[in-house]
Amino acid sequence: MGRTYFVEDAVGQYLSTLNTKGKPFLTGLFVGQSSSQKDYVILATQTPPMQDVREEAPINKKGSLQQDRQSEEWAAEHARQVSRMLPGGLMVIGVFIVTPTELTKEVQALLQRLVFAVEKAVMKGKLWAAGEEDVFDRVALHICSTTKKFVCRTYDVRDHKCSPKPADWKYQNGVSASWPCVECAISVDIHIPVSEVSTSQTLEKNIQNGLARWAKQVNQSVCLINGQLKCEDSELLEGQKKNARGSGHHSAPTFVVQLLKPMPQTSEERSTAAVQVCSSSINLKGAVFCRAYLHTNKPKVKDAIQALKRDVCNTISSRCEMLFEDLLMSESSSTSGAEKEFHGLPKRVFVPLTGSSVMFCDYMFGDELAADIQERFSEMLDYDIDDLQLDMSKEEVADPDAFKNSEGEKEELKNVVTDQSKISKIRQNVGVALAAAVTLVAVAFSVLSFSD
Repeated sequence: MGRTYFVEDAVGQYLSTLNTKGKPFLTGLFVGQSSSQKDYVILATQTPPMQDVREEAPINKKGSLQQDRQSEEWAAEHARQVSRMLPGGLMVIGVFIVTPTELTKEVQALLQRLVFAVEKAVMKGKLWAAGEEDVFDRVALHICSTTKKFVCRTYDVRDHKCSPKPADWKYQNGVSASWPCVECAISVDIHIPVSEVSTSQTLEKNIQNGLARWAKQVNQSVCLINGQLKCEDSELLEGQKKNARGSGHHSAPTFVVQLLKPMPQTSEERSTAAVQVCSSSINLKGAVFCRAYLHTNKPKVKDAIQALKRDVCNTISSRCEMLFEDLLMSESSSTSGAEKEFHGLPKRVFVPLTGSSVMFCDYMFGDELAADIQERFSEMLDYDIDDLQLDMSKEEVADPDAFKNSEGEKEELKNVVTDQSKISKIRQNVGVALAAAVTLVAVAFSVLSFSD
């Protein structure tokens, strides 16, 4: 038996407005949530048009599209950008394509390529690995622009040679109107040693490895939900009053979570310290706000914890990627001859989804305005918002000067480290702790170069 997708009515209305006039085809993404029993789709967004690329792709005598790898890469990049704007619990759950009637016979191969290209793009660089209980089916919807008929199928993204399976596509109102939210505030203090080899690839690998060590601590942390330690197999909504569907996001319960690093266990296993030859180090310090959403079909505590921990890892990883993408492309990004460099990572802002309790997110650098967020939501999600909808109160933009001053207090200690110019002992950072402040400061990072 195939999977069943419960789709927000607004998604159907959006899809009905799409047409291929002047274009051979149109692609897009579905955003939602999968569980072992049900799947939910709460948003659809078409792929933005490519710039400096011809609008029309050639069609051969058989009426089939020529393989356009550039279009696939563009769709995959769009998915990567969209995945950054999703809170915990939400994912790019599949793709859709709109084509004229004469092309429907060829669309299956194109859809399959799109499914796997998108999945590869959104999972690249993740600080967590999918588990056995994760759902690996992704939906692929074909819509005929002439008849408006659609065919819904799924692909198992673990098997590139898999055959598509039929799936049900059912529209409902208020699919995510009362989804519960779990949220937490954590402080971040990550130290990443950078090896002597200063190529961009090595630097990127060093950063990824450093974040992976920190993410391991996040995954091993103990979670308190509303101050209580709950059984992971118990229901998250146990004891909660049921709300009528469509009653609005105000009725959706919110759970406050604390992430606590477990105490070291006393055992006979020896603790080892790693020594690495490095030329510099990167330090990330600050506090961040994290949030995840769960469906209302008897979600388990363990599902909420997993979704929130993944959001913690994703938000730090995304912020680093956004800043380092520019730095790694610059020839002067290493340190430009300076002993220290301080940069502020972007703060996280939230935007509500109409008719839903869910809020999407984006990242805002210190020199950006609300108009920049509005433009990205319009381009990436095809979703128009006004500045009054932006919730920018959860975090404050990181102040590199304040971070620099706090680092100055440790100058004497850092001079000792500098004398040992080519040896760096990897510190064990707590990484996860409850942030006491109500208003948070987004993460800042510094680069310290060791002098000879």
